[in-house]
Amino acid sequence: MYVAEVNLSLLTKSSNSASVKRIPSKWLPILAISSAVVVYILIIYGSHVRVTDSGMGCPDWPLCKGRIGPFQGFHAFMEQTHRYLAGIVSILVIATYFIASRIRTRLAAIKPALFTVAIVFVQVILGAITVFDSNGAPTVAAHLLAGLALLGGATITAVGSLVDKRESLSPRLGKLGWSAITGAGVLYLSGSLVVNAEAEKACASFPLCPSNQPLHLTILHILHRGVAFFAVMAMIAFAIHAWRDWSGIHGARALAGTLVGLLAATATLGIFSALLKAPADLQDLHLAGAAAVLTVSVALASVGWLAGADNSTNRQRVH
Repeated sequence: MYVAEVNLSLLTKSSNSASVKRIPSKWLPILAISSAVVVYILIIYGSHVRVTDSGMGCPDWPLCKGRIGPFQGFHAFMEQTHRYLAGIVSILVIATYFIASRIRTRLAAIKPALFTVAIVFVQVILGAITVFDSNGAPTVAAHLLAGLALLGGATITAVGSLVDKRESLSPRLGKLGWSAITGAGVLYLSGSLVVNAEAEKACASFPLCPSNQPLHLTILHILHRGVAFFAVMAMIAFAIHAWRDWSGIHGARALAGTLVGLLAATATLGIFSALLKAPADLQDLHLAGAAAVLTVSVALASVGWLAGADNSTNRQRVH
């Protein structure tokens, strides 16, 4: 009996192992990166839905005016397309977690993949509540925060699917890294609040706002610009730190250089957008740049965290 149980156990393990081997390990980075890219597109498209005032293009959920399609009217098309993109994201994110948990060749990707799956479900629920609440400010803000968490989770999963986690004593990532990704998130959030308040055209000057504009809109702009100043300084300092001290970590310098370039481009777009009274195309580009800044800063911090780059012992190894 004991021998039979042992043989059955070995057979089960062998079967599970064979099942895992049938899934090529290359599928994990392909799915993880695809998920991050489509989440980024979803975030940008969602921003465009807000810019074009299409958030209530479909007054019901999950259908649009009781239909799957075709859609009648521009706003309905924009809003329902956003929902279909969210559906594609859901499929990719769930598939990424399934593959990560099955092949287990990149353990660092499993927990962020599970987190991203959880956020997808939260985001879908918040999206429905936002429609039923007629785009009420609290639900819109919660939906936005979940979107930022989704982008961060997908980015970390993508990095974890490519980079091994190195053993390290704390801290794995220093204060500069944490300050940079916090600043990037708050910066994107403050910019989105300006758009949600329809305050984009209320500050057609730089660096200060004209005195003839409503005070609450002016305060939003000044707050966003103040956040931008400190966040950009933190991210530049982080990029310099990564370029100088993480030179032995594969991809760190490329991400650091990309981050600085994106910061310069996004800041320039923001200034021109303000001076030109926020045309829709420039708003979209500015928001796309801000989301890219957040993505790259999180990716760079993830690379450093996985490598334990700010631990003094590991820092000596990578030089």
